[in-house]
Amino acid sequence: MDNTQLLSAHPSDLVSRFPRRVLPSTSVEPRRESKPLQMRPTSAIPTHYYAVFAIYEPCLTTLGFLGALLDPKGTHDYQAPWPTGSPPDGFPLATKLTITQLGHVCALLGLLNVCILTQCRVHLSLQPALQEKIVSALLTPLLIGDFLHIYLTLWALGDQRWDFQNWSPMLIITVLFGFTLLVPRVMWQLGIGRYVDSRDGHGHNNPKS
Repeated sequence: MDNTQLLSAHPSDLVSRFPRRVLPSTSVEPRRESKPLQMRPTSAIPTHYYAVFAIYEPCLTTLGFLGALLDPKGTHDYQAPWPTGSPPDGFPLATKLTITQLGHVCALLGLLNVCILTQCRVHLSLQPALQEKIVSALLTPLLIGDFLHIYLTLWALGDQRWDFQNWSPMLIITVLFGFTLLVPRVMWQLGIGRYVDSRDGHGHNNPKS
């Protein structure tokens, strides 16, 4: 087709002679939001457990020691209900010494918690497997002690163990506070909210196919 014919040609003829080029589709698929990966625990003694065992528990044991030191007779007399309704006036020196020493032992356990758990958090933060072993060596005997503490308390009460209305306020507080420590220690042993090497260790994060 020469220039004259090209100028006089109908537009539809030009379309048929010069087909339209189809461009590839450039539509962009909607971007899918990736769900954040759930972070695995990296510490065997994270902040919430540290607050319970290295702050709350030592405060309880220290207060118990101060109570035994400042008022040994009251600490002794309010441990359990008295058959006659009121304790005797006398207070043997041997009893005073025993109460004071028991209070000191309780405070010492709280101090051990602070020292050991703090050092584990500071110096073993990059070795969570070793951190878990050392923390377990501390908390496992204490968990056994929690169970025995409540069991022996109820056993020693004898026939009055279920007579709650005659329990002294100190006895009620002692048992309740015992549960506030027993429950977190059971949770720690179950691996709730903390690093567990058998579950969170590197060998389990990248299993072999």
